[in-house]
Amino acid sequence: MGRAGTGTRGAAVAVAVAGLLLLLLLAGAPPAAAGDGKKSDVRLVSEQFSQSPQKLSFYSWYGSARLFHFRVPPDTVLLRWLLQVSRGGGPACTDVEITVYFRYGAPPVINPLDTSFPANTSVQPSFLIKMLQSNASVNISHPAPGDWFVAAHLPPSSQKIEVKGFVPTCAYIFQPDMLVLRAVEVFILEPDVPLPQTLLSHPSYLKIFIPENTRELRLELQGCATNGSLGCPVRLTVGSATLPRNFQKVLTCVSPSWACHLLLPSPPWDRWLQVTARSLAGPHVSVAFRAVAALTACRPWTLNSQHLLLSGTNQSCNASAGLLPPSPGSRGLGRSSRLGSGPFCLMSYPVLREDMDVVSVRFRPVDRVSMLVQSAVPSVLRLHLNTGMDSGGSLTVSLQANQTAVTNNTLVVVCMNAASPFLSFNTSLNCTTAFFQGYPLSLSASSRQADLVIPYPETDNWYLSLQLVCPESPEECEQTSVLVETSLYLVPCLNDCGPYGQCLLLRRHSYLYAGCSCKAGWRGWSCTDNSTAQTVAQQRVATLLLTLSNLMFLAPIAISVHRLLLVEASVYAYTMFFSTFYHACDQPGEAVLCILSYDTLQYCDFLGSGVSIWVTILCMARLKAALKHVLFLLGTLVFAMSLQLDRRGAWNMMGPCLFAFVVMVTMWVYRCGHRRQCYPTSWQRWGFFLLPGISMAAVAVAIYTSMMTSDNYYYTHSIWHMLLAGSAAFLLPPREEHTEPWACSQKLTCRYQICKSHREELYAVT
Repeated sequence: MGRAGTGTRGAAVAVAVAGLLLLLLLAGAPPAAAGDGKKSDVRLVSEQFSQSPQKLSFYSWYGSARLFHFRVPPDTVLLRWLLQVSRGGGPACTDVEITVYFRYGAPPVINPLDTSFPANTSVQPSFLIKMLQSNASVNISHPAPGDWFVAAHLPPSSQKIEVKGFVPTCAYIFQPDMLVLRAVEVFILEPDVPLPQTLLSHPSYLKIFIPENTRELRLELQGCATNGSLGCPVRLTVGSATLPRNFQKVLTCVSPSWACHLLLPSPPWDRWLQVTARSLAGPHVSVAFRAVAALTACRPWTLNSQHLLLSGTNQSCNASAGLLPPSPGSRGLGRSSRLGSGPFCLMSYPVLREDMDVVSVRFRPVDRVSMLVQSAVPSVLRLHLNTGMDSGGSLTVSLQANQTAVTNNTLVVVCMNAASPFLSFNTSLNCTTAFFQGYPLSLSASSRQADLVIPYPETDNWYLSLQLVCPESPEECEQTSVLVETSLYLVPCLNDCGPYGQCLLLRRHSYLYAGCSCKAGWRGWSCTDNSTAQTVAQQRVATLLLTLSNLMFLAPIAISVHRLLLVEASVYAYTMFFSTFYHACDQPGEAVLCILSYDTLQYCDFLGSGVSIWVTILCMARLKAALKHVLFLLGTLVFAMSLQLDRRGAWNMMGPCLFAFVVMVTMWVYRCGHRRQCYPTSWQRWGFFLLPGISMAAVAVAIYTSMMTSDNYYYTHSIWHMLLAGSAAFLLPPREEHTEPWACSQKLTCRYQICKSHREELYAVT
């Protein structure tokens, strides 16, 4: 693996260098002149980012996907992902299809198994590509700066349970490299200040800062001229590209007879907005214009602590008293109410962010339980999810309206948006801002509660906007206000993955994210898909099969005691005990019983199984007592060491057993040569004991190595228990002929007995 990794790294560097050159060529010339030998744009610099490769896994749950986290620098005009896959292993390894996902702001929400999501969960389709063992690339023009995530996995895992060491080990190594072209000459477009620009073969890069509380952005081109004549062959690309959806706005100006402008409602607040101007004329045609940006601001009415105290001094007053901004009339909010240059456009509630644990946050309005919702302006809550560590959980929104406030003619409409709030409830209810499609909700007399779950929310400020709407009689809403209770949480896993799942925190370097590992046949993002789930009765039957099948070890225990094989009997009893309670603890459903930690029970079960096979084979060799017990002890120590090194390694168990088999065959061959006849000498021993025992052991090994699947595990593994115990009972050697296990030769008058052990030829007082 070390040599393969070195070669992969060298190839990655070579491909990255070639990619940088190609990026410079693509960005340096427009599409029409890409091959005419133009020099690259000196206003662009190239940068490369890489991460260590990871070994891909077959998909079974979200933790099977390998996640890569990158940060795209500001003013990036072109991004290229270089995806490289290398295969390690023998010739038996074949190419498999690899799925790669891309998303801006948060890890991609993927669903390769096509399972159902929990109720009220909003999921956007992921942007993905599929590739074999080869190199691929993905280009993104004008990508959004900030966090970008790449996830990759192999096809869904098969149901077959493979034993390590019996199948070829194939390693598929995946590594993405990020190459960017960043503009170092960017023109600042100030509001209401014309910015002259002249376009030739290279585009012009501009940016404008959108302050907080911006209601609308108007972008206009004035005084367009092409080589001195009227005309405006210019294409403007506004905004940054994001995945899986792209809400960039493209404005194409051709005719000078009409004003070329673009209106963007609710642009993203408190950030730079990228604008790229590209000439649509020929490579040698000069296009001149003036770019003008106009911002429309709105005044928020913020409910600070003073307002909250004033509103709470008189509990018998109207709920809206003291909460409205000062205005000539109580119904003038958002219309006649003005402070300074603009009207009030929203009612902002201060929000307390309470960090409770890793990827676990609670949001609530300061000193309030409910939000006051009116028809004049939207009521807005801002949720700070911009720390960079909040995108690895699930954002849950639960709203409940007062039972008496919402009537049949009133409706509370809600929008959940990132980057900027939705403020145009009077003209549209689609929750679409300039560059984001929001999540709509509603509260009515028939449905006074609304819930929303957003898995892996984007890193940004999120805004919850609410407004009262009366579709049939708008004048009725002017005298009405509704109190809405909010419950806003960021949790690692929704409902902690339920009773049939386990919420696990995953880590990629310093980035943490959560995923649900389901059990008992349950599937899905939060283990809520019961299409393949086991019933409680099936879980109990499976537990009984795996535990009670170990009672088959009572047969070799009884035979060992009867034949004075006390060490062997102790080993079988140990195996039966820990195998029973390990499988009682290993069950995924409700029928679970753990007397010790799971890891301890598993280790003891594996140790007992290996030592049982070891002592059975050595007992068949009929070694001298001292040598046999020394080998028993040494073999147990070797098993303990090998299981500590690799508990799942098949050859860690098969190696000592093969050594014991060689010892047994050697002793049998020696006796055959010494006695001049086959050993064992009795055909009854071969026909009724050895052959059935060997057959049962062979079938057990075949089932264990090649027939077990996740669906039939409860049956096949129970059969494995019974075959293993049954083969031990058949293969144990008989005691010596014409002797009793313990013969008492003399009785004493004091009721003690002097017994003779023919096996040890010692006398003992019992």
